[in-house]
Amino acid sequence: MSQDNKPRLRSAEWFGTADKNGFMYRSWMKNQGLPDHEFHGKPVIGICNTYSELTPCNAHFRELAEHVKRGIWEAGGLPVEFPVFSNGESNLRPTAMLTRNLASMDVEEAIRGNPIDGVVLMAGCDKTTPALLMGAASCDVPALVVSGGPMLNGKHKGKDIGSGTIVWQLSEEVKSGRISMDEFMAAEAGMSRSAGTCNTMGTASTMACMAESLGVSLPHNAAIPAVDARRQVMAHLSGNRIVDMVNEGLCLSKVLTRGAFENAIRTNAAIGGSTNAVIHLKAIAGRIGVPLEMDDWTRIGRDTPTIVDLQPSGRFLMEEFYYAGGLPAVLRRLGEASLLPHPDALTVNGRTLWENVCDAPLYNEDVIRPLDNPLVADGGICIVRGNLAPNGAVLKPSAATAELMTHRGRAVVFENLEDYKARINDPDLDVTAEDVLVLKHCGPRGYPGMAEVGNMGLPAKLLAEGVKDMVRISDARMSGTAYGTVVLHVSPEAGAGGPLAAVRNGDWIELDCKAGRLHLEVNDDDIASRLADTQPREASRLLASTGGYRGLYINHVLQADEGCDFDFLRGCRGSDVPRHSH
Repeated sequence: MSQDNKPRLRSAEWFGTADKNGFMYRSWMKNQGLPDHEFHGKPVIGICNTYSELTPCNAHFRELAEHVKRGIWEAGGLPVEFPVFSNGESNLRPTAMLTRNLASMDVEEAIRGNPIDGVVLMAGCDKTTPALLMGAASCDVPALVVSGGPMLNGKHKGKDIGSGTIVWQLSEEVKSGRISMDEFMAAEAGMSRSAGTCNTMGTASTMACMAESLGVSLPHNAAIPAVDARRQVMAHLSGNRIVDMVNEGLCLSKVLTRGAFENAIRTNAAIGGSTNAVIHLKAIAGRIGVPLEMDDWTRIGRDTPTIVDLQPSGRFLMEEFYYAGGLPAVLRRLGEASLLPHPDALTVNGRTLWENVCDAPLYNEDVIRPLDNPLVADGGICIVRGNLAPNGAVLKPSAATAELMTHRGRAVVFENLEDYKARINDPDLDVTAEDVLVLKHCGPRGYPGMAEVGNMGLPAKLLAEGVKDMVRISDARMSGTAYGTVVLHVSPEAGAGGPLAAVRNGDWIELDCKAGRLHLEVNDDDIASRLADTQPREASRLLASTGGYRGLYINHVLQADEGCDFDFLRGCRGSDVPRHSH
């Protein structure tokens, strides 16, 4: 591209003037040893780093950022690394979802307020990927994602174990009496044995796959293990590419199109991706201004076979997924069967999604299965509605028990998480395997933050009898590493006056995933009367915790079907900023 055709650099507003302001901006930056020529015509590339020792998934980002910098220098850009809030899933209480929007605000304002022409988004742990994409989308600058990559396979008793998933499995076995606490604890050291994110198809790997299928990362970014040298090469090449994107004027709005989101929805079904993707994709779409609705998951995702045989739905882990061909192999298989809704969607490397994957090799059909031999024939996220979830709820078919996806049972109700913890293992709990466990007040406002507690552990006395799954319903979320016939994200939530708050012990509930139905067998007048009794108490409980950021969150968070973003953050605000004169 000729110099005349290059877009004007944002950074020129800071560094490109021969006046008092330009003098001061350049002079202050020069205290880092930068020579004068770095400020003349070079794209300034931000490296948005979610490194933190409190976010173990991203703790290797210091080194990875250096490889991004090499690529930027090599391509003629000026790299500037900056930290943003790192909302790590494993340590942050009460839930990293509470601070996803906070992190996105940090990203947005850091990009808009600084002399940045393009940005590399260094993400890994669950909420860091959507938070960074939300913030960058709000500014609509050239941006691409560099993921941290999954950790190596866990090892226990000579077998591979999946991070997160093995915790749920062994915990249930302890409760059932099948293994000892000593054996449970022995698996701890072998689960997380390298840098990187969870090695299952949990939320971290799902969102990395969503980024690649959206076209906002280079091919193969999603699956390369964190400690594989090819992850460093990916970082270097991404540094190269972001400079070209700035010179080409390739902003996020040209990549994050309606077609890109439809590709991602179909991809999520094929990989057996996390239900959390429903919330995060909705939030990202809302920032860039793309309409995306719950029913799109039914229209686009349903009847799509799950062909990636990974835990928690299947057998393998992310190492095997990468060695088998990674996401490009999946996308090629979908494209060849005309299952990619928009193969011509533009990606950040300037090519279409199909051009990126049309020749992708596939090395292992046990891991990435043929379409006529899927792990699950219909793996698309199931959206159910009814008088219990007027705005919808979600279920992950690839992690569910097929026989339970059509079920009618008696409600066993837990008013909140504390109530659940206090009663679930009580030997006198009135519960059978045919019942439906219902958990209230764990939604966006009610917890607050919508914690990953929707995959309620089963009652100990039923586990001891050999029961492995039950229908569970809540307004909470579920970890992407978890499994079970679990209805999640019930909207509106109980804490916002939704019908879930009206459910009582002994009520009958019908779930019919094929028909998309979730029905409480209580008449409308009785539901309204029950809600009238509970709403004053719930309002009083929420008002008691309205200070600080949590108060902001409770007062402005949208419901799950709207992406749990803040009402005042929706829409693309662009990168323009008032010019400041010193």
